[in-house]
Amino acid sequence: MDLTSGYPLWPVVDGLVQTYPRLRGDTRADVAIIGGGITGALVAHHLADAGIDAILLDRRDIGWGSTSASTALLQYEIDVSLTDLIDLRGHDHATRAYRACSDAIDKLADLHATTGGGAHFERRESLYLASRKRDRTALESECHARRAIGFDVRVLEEDAIVERFGIRRPLALISKHGAQVDAYAFAHALLRQATSRGLRVFDRSDVTEVKARDTGVILRTADDVTVHARHLVFAAGYETNSFLKEQVAALISTYAFASEPASVPAPWNAERCLIWEHADPYLYLRTTHDGRVLVGGEDEEFRDPARRDALLPKKTRQLVERYQSLFPDAPPLEVAFSWAGTFGKTEDGLAYIGQHPRWPSTWFALGYGGNGITYSVLAAEIIRDSLRGIANPYADLFCFDR
Repeated sequence: MDLTSGYPLWPVVDGLVQTYPRLRGDTRADVAIIGGGITGALVAHHLADAGIDAILLDRRDIGWGSTSASTALLQYEIDVSLTDLIDLRGHDHATRAYRACSDAIDKLADLHATTGGGAHFERRESLYLASRKRDRTALESECHARRAIGFDVRVLEEDAIVERFGIRRPLALISKHGAQVDAYAFAHALLRQATSRGLRVFDRSDVTEVKARDTGVILRTADDVTVHARHLVFAAGYETNSFLKEQVAALISTYAFASEPASVPAPWNAERCLIWEHADPYLYLRTTHDGRVLVGGEDEEFRDPARRDALLPKKTRQLVERYQSLFPDAPPLEVAFSWAGTFGKTEDGLAYIGQHPRWPSTWFALGYGGNGITYSVLAAEIIRDSLRGIANPYADLFCFDR
């Protein structure tokens, strides 16, 4: 299935970063990883750094699945608010999940620095807008809950929002701890470093059959090549469903566009915070290192790729209109790229990471939801630690039987 359509920004701007061969002959490894996007790259990087012999396979070119379409807002906030997550999972589980995502942003910053810093990781504040006056109570309660567990978050009233960002909304929360990155470039940078430490990477190598036993796993590709491994990691997002055969996430179609450079309106251009709105359908904005405005949202239930792709022109127009409603005095944006993608969303907004009772010798790194990249670095640490026999403090938060 096509994960994206249209023209995602990152592969066009970054170009063909790195090519990898197709797997042509049978081979063995301690760990096989299926999926060469940002999740697979983070897992592979952590395993290579730990001295674990690993091989990574992807059915496409590296990074050309969901990662190519990622808008890569890095936030500790997840798709389910802290107050709602406390109701769903209890106070301890919810607060630890939010703190885990916050920790992950710092870890991503450190990883980016070790890879040479070419993926434009930038620290940013995060602005969470109330769409209507009736949203005030929910956002004020959310602010209180976050502050109670140590997060630096404040309420901004309407006049302050207008002065600082040029947006007129009745209320907003401003959080200190956020960031943004080019996920496509970051995945390639991580793999480039990991291959220097022994990782083997093969793209256009479609795994069509998996046999998992207590003694190890056997993979077979569409080219009738076999991989024997002691352990397997699924890092292929919702495409893992064809193997897992268990619906653990609802599929969502999402849309985005990027403007031409030098389009960030004042006064937002002074701070360039991440922006997201308490609205249904969802809306979020960020900027890029070359001065583009990147707008995403208008999510809806996924039905099939043809319907998703047919809606792209309409959804792009709607996103442009919603942007203009935020910045009515700004010059109209010129859309340079627009695209659609598909992602998975769980009931509690949390990823699924770890082992499954029906899959021996196998780990899953399913970073579903809007926090896919922060979840992915947590998955990389949890899987690495599990393979080394080390207890990870966050592992229980994302297990299948939570």
